[in-house]
Amino acid sequence: MGGALATAVSKAVNSADVLISDMNKQKAEDLAKTIGATATSTEELVAEADFIFLGVKPQYLENLAKEIKPYLDKRTNRFVLVTMIAGMTIADIKNFTRMDAPVIRIAPNTPVAIGEGIVLYTGSFEVTDEEKEAFVSCLSEAGLVTEIPENLHAIGLTLGGCGPAFVDLFVEALSDGAVACGLPRNQAIAIASQMVVGSAKLLLESGKHPGELKDAVCSPGGTTIQGVRVLEEKGFRGATMDALIAAYEKNFALKK
Repeated sequence: MGGALATAVSKAVNSADVLISDMNKQKAEDLAKTIGATATSTEELVAEADFIFLGVKPQYLENLAKEIKPYLDKRTNRFVLVTMIAGMTIADIKNFTRMDAPVIRIAPNTPVAIGEGIVLYTGSFEVTDEEKEAFVSCLSEAGLVTEIPENLHAIGLTLGGCGPAFVDLFVEALSDGAVACGLPRNQAIAIASQMVVGSAKLLLESGKHPGELKDAVCSPGGTTIQGVRVLEEKGFRGATMDALIAAYEKNFALKK
């Protein structure tokens, strides 16, 4: 995910100004070469960057915090820590770094890699409006960047992060049905995928309720309403809601 975000940022700003560091030096150099960024040491990155993205796994945060704190303490200019570490709150980041620095907590999803993703963010009280504006501008090529209260991060991440898997399953099921009716597999997947893209764009651009757009396709006595009837009989709507709620509740089980 860190690489996908770095790619998005490199498209929104001068790519050479994007600094990349990784425990695997070769990995950082390869990514930097691909997107035109600058591979550097962790020390140099935290000493210079305006927005410092923390993308390590939770179990590595304590060691990372110890590594970067001496360099952050020496800084005289403002910086913002940006955390995408799963399950880590703004308070957690401040506790590990033992600093009251501005912190932005983000929850991105995989489609940010192609500029069609979602980045949910929450800023600590120290983050200024100007810094939020600059942050959103940096990630403008990632997709939708929207601010939410921190207590809604779990459900926001579940919807935006788990949702792609649910959509992929839906596309696969649709294409399976089309194949069963004689359509070649590659065409079935292409048609189903484009249908999802087009439907989502229409929903976003029209501003209409999903039910209204659904009703517009369901002609009286037609084919679509019969398909909708079967989906309702099989519990499609309830199963989808239950799947999202189950994924949401798993967030809290993982923290125990």
